[in-house]
Amino acid sequence: MGRIRAWRPVSRLLSESAAGREQPAIAEAGSLASRSALLQANTLAVEIRNAAARRGNRLIWSGVSAEIRRGEFLAVLGPNGVGKSTLVKVILGLLPLASGEVRVLGQPPGRANRDIGYLPQRRSFDPGLRVRGVDIVRLGLDGHRWGIPLPGLNRLTERGREEDARVLDAIQLVDAEEFATRPIGEVSGGEQQRLLIAQALIRNPSLLILDEPLDSLDLPNQAASAALLNRICEERGVTVLMVAHNVNPILSYLDRVIYLARGGSVSGTPEEVITAETLTRLYGTPIEVFRTADGHLVVVGQPEPPHGDVHAHLVS
Repeated sequence: MGRIRAWRPVSRLLSESAAGREQPAIAEAGSLASRSALLQANTLAVEIRNAAARRGNRLIWSGVSAEIRRGEFLAVLGPNGVGKSTLVKVILGLLPLASGEVRVLGQPPGRANRDIGYLPQRRSFDPGLRVRGVDIVRLGLDGHRWGIPLPGLNRLTERGREEDARVLDAIQLVDAEEFATRPIGEVSGGEQQRLLIAQALIRNPSLLILDEPLDSLDLPNQAASAALLNRICEERGVTVLMVAHNVNPILSYLDRVIYLARGGSVSGTPEEVITAETLTRLYGTPIEVFRTADGHLVVVGQPEPPHGDVHAHLVS
């Protein structure tokens, strides 16, 4: 494994990890909480009550209500243009509600953002970018938690053993030790995604929000990323909220779904929400739901969402 010149302590810890030596523990309240205990406690990570959102004079959605318990894996689903990313912005406090109420980790939106890890819609890296994966991960501790910094931003300074241990913990959590020392532009799309997830996790958030994280990945990497996120949810007790257009890679892991369409919504378990009856009522037009021989769901119909997305979606 290559040396990390800028981060000698992290490099040494990575080497020790490869040799199977004991690593320093990272003390963070709740970071290793069991998912089952969180679910049994019935505490809410996100609570949405009769919410409505507007952009200018345009109503994006209204009447949205949902409860997301701590430790759950939830997907926000629906065709393009219905406001899935708008809901994320509301939860992050980046867009005010037109009406209704949202509570995030027990507080108004924006107040608990330090306890939220956020991975925005995927941006590609220039193949010539020489910033190493470990440096990208460490930026999560240096004020660039939400999004990728401009290339050339390399004002990275050592902040002590605890922060080095945090970097190592995040890299190990996403199984990225083998490529973390390589330039980010040289690793594969799936490996880049793992490093970006590590960046979002480096502060041990209670809530992890990912906006369309699987869209640019091939099917094997979609499956691997979905399994990784489920493991993080299971092992760390992190609430995972993922915006998705295709539910199939994550379907077997989901506890709950929010489905947006035609300005309205329905929430519940996948078995409750992704049915012909429920989606027909939501869309106001006949919708059919099929399960293929390999267990994938296919939703077909002639809905007319805001951008005319006539679709057979949720298809791998």
